[in-house]
Amino acid sequence: MVRTVFSAATHGIDGYIISVETNLEGFMPRYAMVGLPDNAVKESKERVYAAIRNCGYIFPQKNVTINLAPADVRKEGSSYDLPIALGIMAASGQVESDSLDKRVIVGELSLEGNVRPVHGTLSIALAAKDNKYESVIVPMENAAEAAMVPGLKVYGVQNLAQVIGFLNGELDLTPTVENVADLFTQHARYPVDLKDVKGQDAAKRSLEIAAAGSHNLIMIGPPGSGKTMLAKRFPTILPQMTLEEALETTKIHSIAGYLPSGVPLLATRPFRSPHHTISDAGLIGGGAYPRPGEVSLAHNGVLFLDELPEFKKNVLEVMRQPMEDTRVTLSRAQISTTYPARFMLVAAMNPCPCGFYGDAANTCTCTPLNVQRYRSHVSGPLLDRIDIHIEVPSVKFEHLASITDGESSAKIRERVQEARQRQLHRFKDLKGIYANAHMTSKELRKYCHLDDAGMNMLRTAIDRLGLSARAFDRILKVSRTIADIEDVEAISPVHVAEAIQYRSLDREK
Repeated sequence: MVRTVFSAATHGIDGYIISVETNLEGFMPRYAMVGLPDNAVKESKERVYAAIRNCGYIFPQKNVTINLAPADVRKEGSSYDLPIALGIMAASGQVESDSLDKRVIVGELSLEGNVRPVHGTLSIALAAKDNKYESVIVPMENAAEAAMVPGLKVYGVQNLAQVIGFLNGELDLTPTVENVADLFTQHARYPVDLKDVKGQDAAKRSLEIAAAGSHNLIMIGPPGSGKTMLAKRFPTILPQMTLEEALETTKIHSIAGYLPSGVPLLATRPFRSPHHTISDAGLIGGGAYPRPGEVSLAHNGVLFLDELPEFKKNVLEVMRQPMEDTRVTLSRAQISTTYPARFMLVAAMNPCPCGFYGDAANTCTCTPLNVQRYRSHVSGPLLDRIDIHIEVPSVKFEHLASITDGESSAKIRERVQEARQRQLHRFKDLKGIYANAHMTSKELRKYCHLDDAGMNMLRTAIDRLGLSARAFDRILKVSRTIADIEDVEAISPVHVAEAIQYRSLDREK
C-alpha cells in the first residue's frame, strides 16, 4: 500500500515541493529510504520509530520503503521527520489518508514525539501557495513565520499525537493568523539613533549622502573617534524597508537559521559585522552544500567591515563580484545555488598601524613604510567600488560634554527618502538601477552633466590633487546624489567640490 505526504525543501532562498512516498508490504520488518537523503534524513528512522511508539501508536512490522521525490535532488535536514511518520501511519491505516491531500507538512520529531522547529518555513509556505496547496502544517514555533503568506491556512502543531488527531478529525486546530501590516509596523524600529553621536557633523553628512545614493563608504580615523558607533546607526537613516524587501530578507535569515525567536518578520534593515578572522566561505557563503554567507545575510541592509586592513586579502577580493552583481552564485560538483547580495558596504580603518597618523592629540609612531604597507592591504579594485572616503577625527571635549542632542535619524531619513524618490522616478524605465550608485557610464553621460566651472574643478582635482582616473565616475555619482538631496536638477560646482572631498584615500596615493 502506497501513501504520499507532501513536504517541501529549499534551494537558494526559494522553496519547492517534495513528495514523501511510503510503501508497506510483506511481513519481514525492514526499512529503506531512497531519493538522495543525507545523513540527517537517514537518521530520521530512529526518531520516527521512537516518536510513533512513544505517542502510543503502532510502528508496522513490515517492509517499509520511503521515496523522496524528485529522486535526483539531494535532501538534507530534519524537516522530513513529521511527513515520514505520517506517511507510515497513513500507509498502515492509522491516519486518514484523504486528509493529507492539499497539505504541505514539515517538522522535526523528538523521541517523545514533540515537533521541533525547522529552517526556511517562510520559503516553504510561499512554495505551498504557489503550487495551489490549501494549508501547511508546521511546528508551532514556525507558525507565525509561515502565516506571513496571505491566503494560506497555517496550522502550528506541538506533537505528533496532535497532528494525527487533527488529520483524523478528532481534534480541531485554529489556523494561525498574523496581521502582516501591524507586524511590519511593530518591528520596524531601531534601538539606536544617530542623535546619540556627539560631534562628527562631517561624518554624519557623509552618511546621509551615502544613504541617499546607496553609495559604499569607508571611514578612516583614530581609535575611539566613533567609527563603529556611526556605522551601527547607519541603517537607521536608510529608507524604510518595503514589505517585499522584508519578506525577502526574512527568507534568507530563516534558511540560514538566524531568524530571532519570536520575530516572524524582519522589518528593519540587517546590519552584519563579521570579525576580521572570517573566511571567504563565511563571507560570501559556501560549504559542501552551500549556505548563505554574510554578504547575503546583509541583503537589503549594511555589511560593516571594521578594521578593514586586518581582513585577509583573499577574503576581501572575493567580495568584489557580489558588490557588482548584487548576487552570489556558489557552484559545487553536485549543486549550484544563487543567493541575493544587494548590500551597502560600510568599512572602517585606522590611518596607520598605531592608529594616530595625522591625529592632533597623539603622536604617530609608525614609519612611512609601515603606513604604506598597512594601507596596501586594501586593494585598489576594492577601493574602486567604494564611492565615499571620509576622515573621522577624534572628538573634541566640547562636543563630548555637550548635553544637546544632534539631529535625529528620523529627520535625516526623511531627506534620504525624498532623494531616493527622485532617483526612483529618474530611473523608472531602467531595469536594475534604483539609486545613483548603480548608474553605468551611459547613465552618467545622461544624468550627470557639468557646466564649465564644474568640469574645470574636476579636471583640477584629477590633475593637481593626485586623484586617480577611477575616481572620476565616483565623484560624478556622489555629486548627483548631493544635488538630489538639495532637490536641484543641475549639478553645480559646489556639489562637485564636496564630492571631491570624499576621496581622501585617492588624494594620498
